[in-house]
Amino acid sequence: MTNPNVLIAGAGPTGLVLALWLTNQGVSVKIIDKAAEPGTTSRALAVHARTLELYRQMHLDKPVVEKGYTVPGARLWLGGKEEARVPFGELVSDLTPYGFLHIYPQDEHERLLIAKLESVGVQVERPVELVGFTQTASKVEARLRGQDGAESHVTADYIAGCDGARSRVREEMGTGFPGGTYAQIFYVADVEGDGPAFNGDLNVELDQSDFLAIFPLAHRERIRLIGAIRLDEGKDLDKLTFDDIKDRAANYLKLKVRKVNWFSTYHVHHRVTDQFRKGRAFLLGDAAHIHTPVGGQGMNTGVGDAINLAWKLKAVLAGNASDAILDTYEAERRAFALRLVKTTDYAFNFVARDGRIAQLGRERLAPIILPNLVKFDAVREFMFRTLSQIAINYRDKGLDEGHANSVHGGDRLPWVKYDGTDNYVPLEEMVWQVHVCGTAKPSLRDWCQAHSVPLHVFAWRNAFDDAGLEQDAIYLMRPDSYVGLVSSDQDTKALDRYLAKFAIRP
Repeated sequence: MTNPNVLIAGAGPTGLVLALWLTNQGVSVKIIDKAAEPGTTSRALAVHARTLELYRQMHLDKPVVEKGYTVPGARLWLGGKEEARVPFGELVSDLTPYGFLHIYPQDEHERLLIAKLESVGVQVERPVELVGFTQTASKVEARLRGQDGAESHVTADYIAGCDGARSRVREEMGTGFPGGTYAQIFYVADVEGDGPAFNGDLNVELDQSDFLAIFPLAHRERIRLIGAIRLDEGKDLDKLTFDDIKDRAANYLKLKVRKVNWFSTYHVHHRVTDQFRKGRAFLLGDAAHIHTPVGGQGMNTGVGDAINLAWKLKAVLAGNASDAILDTYEAERRAFALRLVKTTDYAFNFVARDGRIAQLGRERLAPIILPNLVKFDAVREFMFRTLSQIAINYRDKGLDEGHANSVHGGDRLPWVKYDGTDNYVPLEEMVWQVHVCGTAKPSLRDWCQAHSVPLHVFAWRNAFDDAGLEQDAIYLMRPDSYVGLVSSDQDTKALDRYLAKFAIRP
């Protein structure tokens, strides 16, 4: 395709999800990647609850859950001994259908997304490299280079940079990438073996300032060993091998390795670009923000970027919203990226900081405090909301208005299960829609019919109140399943004002 609506550079999870969500809404895409083949190794492992909730729109949630592995608990190790276990079970059964920690390696994840994309008629073009691009008021002109070195030209309405930390799109945009680099070197190893740490749980060793963890996989004799170490002076990163770290894994986690399938090392940075949008160019995923792998937030954040942008691009391309709505992509996602970098930085410093006080916290306090803390529902809920990304909200970012009970415009809609179903079923359709828990006034029904906005009325029950929803309030839902507007008195004029702000035509 030489004239797509959107040219996507980069076919990792972020680019693939963007292509899928755009294609599903009738937007033409061209997705390219300079790698000849999809990746066969993966740093990213965790697929969090909010990602699975969003995947439900494309019926991807069940395949991911079925093909991956749900982790039953976490174990803390000190000095070669297991000191404490924190059971997960079903962490928070009333917050989300996916109240668990789920492992699904990125390489397998990508293959699933590629197959889904191919099923709707879109192929990733490889190896194709973005050489550069220019913008006009109405188009993007991009130059591409194929495997044979020949260049071609593509004209698109927009370009999306999903091309990683060394993004060519970001370089062409000239937006900067401020931040820093951690002193530690991170490594990932896919190994087969046995030992007490092959127990199906997440195992974390806290004794030293070098981070070390074992992530279980669906294949019970394989695990993913992830760690961070400080290199000795003069040691070359490129010469670091599994032999350099295997003794620590053997001594501190009792790991007996029979086979190393692959081993990879890399530097980790903490950076957020200054602009997520510049004209008709956008940055998503690692091209826009990078941080430590602690908490498994990276891939999930890129997926969130893609789904946030996809429906806005569709609206503008279809003439159903003003161009200004695209500015809310940066407002909403950059604010979250900045908070995320700060949070993961704190978390990494806890597990990897040098010094006696830091070591005391890891060795003495953490094994005692953490298992007892998670016994409290409020603590479990706070930790889960933060890690799972269901706490993300877009309040005060331009596309939010009103509140009722504890739900504000810009919030994720609280999930409520009842009578064998739940209030997320209508959200599988990527459209503007109105939810009412209770009774809808005739004036609201007339408004929804006149504007072709689906109206979903749920019989009132106590579970809605427990979740923070208000009886008879209206919740105008965005296509990405976030709340746009809340009105406790079913004010249709408020709906008109809200839509007029960005010339939205549902």
